[in-house]
Amino acid sequence: MPKISVILPVYNVGPYLDAALSSLISQTMKDIEIIAVNDGSTDNSEEILRGYKEKYDNVFYYNQSNKGQSAARNHALQYATGEYVYFMDSDDLIDTDALRVCYEYAERTQADFIFFDGDILQEEGAPPITWNYKRTYLLKEGVRYEGEKLLNLMLDKEKHNCVVWLLFIRRAFLNRIGLSFYEGIIHEDELFTTILTLSSDNIYCLRRSFVMHRVRSASTMGIHYSMRNINCYLTVADELLRYSQKPIIHKYLRYTLSKVFYTGYQIPIREKPSVFWRAIKSGYMKYIGIGSVLVFWLKNKG
Repeated sequence: MPKISVILPVYNVGPYLDAALSSLISQTMKDIEIIAVNDGSTDNSEEILRGYKEKYDNVFYYNQSNKGQSAARNHALQYATGEYVYFMDSDDLIDTDALRVCYEYAERTQADFIFFDGDILQEEGAPPITWNYKRTYLLKEGVRYEGEKLLNLMLDKEKHNCVVWLLFIRRAFLNRIGLSFYEGIIHEDELFTTILTLSSDNIYCLRRSFVMHRVRSASTMGIHYSMRNINCYLTVADELLRYSQKPIIHKYLRYTLSKVFYTGYQIPIREKPSVFWRAIKSGYMKYIGIGSVLVFWLKNKG
């Protein structure tokens, strides 16, 4: 049994995939398996995966028709045998020492999962982003954090970060809570990471920056903001309220949906009535707030 299973969903990332795989092959922790799922790519991504599989006996890949990143991750998880799981984006880069350091720290603390920081690699032509992936400065290494208290703190400091590629997760814990990715939506990490955090009272942070996260003009965060973005966030809200009615869920929804609808001024006017009516029917206006509603309807896209 390998110590770490790296899960790699792949969709049309030919220009970046070799660098991502090389950063994994170069890890100082050698006892890892790399499980890639080619999600119906139409470029040379599968050819690159085949080359790595032929060259390295710890690289595996599987094909599926295009079903999205959630389905690709869930598919790969079926084959994972490692003690820990790391979900990597297939256009990112990871520090050569990252998996070894994470493994040793997780073993020492016996954490359900640990989290760390990342840096941004901005592609030319990609829109600027207004956030970063630094939050461990708010915490202490070697201190156990309970999930609900941790999420409360991150919401209060406006540093909540949902991305799974900043997490290093014990697979037995993941299996015990029965958590997988909700298929058919984007922004699926919002749902996965929130439930993961609230399911644990045994979380540790590692005050290191290990990932270079590539922001591309064609990535989920770089493409045109649309009705689909908002509808997927509303689906996340639906699922979180099914999961729990605790105050922390309502706090999370106030934090998230207000920002979602504030940003929603960018979507075409013809799309606005549909998502706004869905929010009204679902009782979400109390989370969105009048300020975000006014921006949603009245601000013009620059």
